[in-house]
Amino acid sequence: HCVTGVQTCALPISVFFHPDSARYNVSMVQYRMKEDGSFEEITTPDPGQNFADKYIRFFPRSVLLGPNEAQVVRMQLSRTENLAPGEYRSHVYFRAVPRETALGMQDNRKKDTASIGVKLIPIFGITIPVIIRVGTSTTKTSLSDLKLEMVNDTTPRLHLVFNRSGNMSVYGDVLVNYYPPEGKPILVGTVKGIAVYTPNSKRIFGMDLQKKPEVDFHRGSLHLTYQSQSDTKPEKYAEADLTLK
Repeated sequence: HCVTGVQTCALPISVFFHPDSARYNVSMVQYRMKEDGSFEEITTPDPGQNFADKYIRFFPRSVLLGPNEAQVVRMQLSRTENLAPGEYRSHVYFRAVPRETALGMQDNRKKDTASIGVKLIPIFGITIPVIIRVGTSTTKTSLSDLKLEMVNDTTPRLHLVFNRSGNMSVYGDVLVNYYPPEGKPILVGTVKGIAVYTPNSKRIFGMDLQKKPEVDFHRGSLHLTYQSQSDTKPEKYAEADLTLK
């Protein structure tokens, strides 16, 4: 989600675990993306990374939702007139507030005093990246280190590396087409929403491909396309080919 001006976004949160309402707190958190695509919470930006939280105002900061209800959280840019060119990223965090049992409502059933009891209370949450981009993008992307392996001799798994350079993150979909020695290409794999966030220069990735009767993963080739998400004419970020043996 890129914030380039005043923008309003809505996140539908459905409540399945309680028949009545539930409360969620809204805050900002900071994350580092690792090379494998996982995230790690941080408080200080890495070299080449900029946080966006101090330039964003949002309301409300707490929402009360009934089952299957949605809440609109309004966000507005603030104090951005002197921002240096580049990208600024933070993550909006929606965190469920645990329900507290009122005094006198505790379970008074007879307990075994010789045993140890542990009560686990799950806390549900979701984060959404919010990105401010200033200036012209110099980002370039390429795909490398393509390798196909058969997992348990049954599942074709494709390994690759996303390489990113420049001043901004990249986000898009991966399409894998199989090209037989003769005939038309066949789509054998799609993964949506693959990101490489600044300041990362690469992301290691793996995906399972579809097995189809007309596909022989020992002959022909695979053609990979990494492109933007668009219903009209997506922008191609990078392409690569792998000859099958």
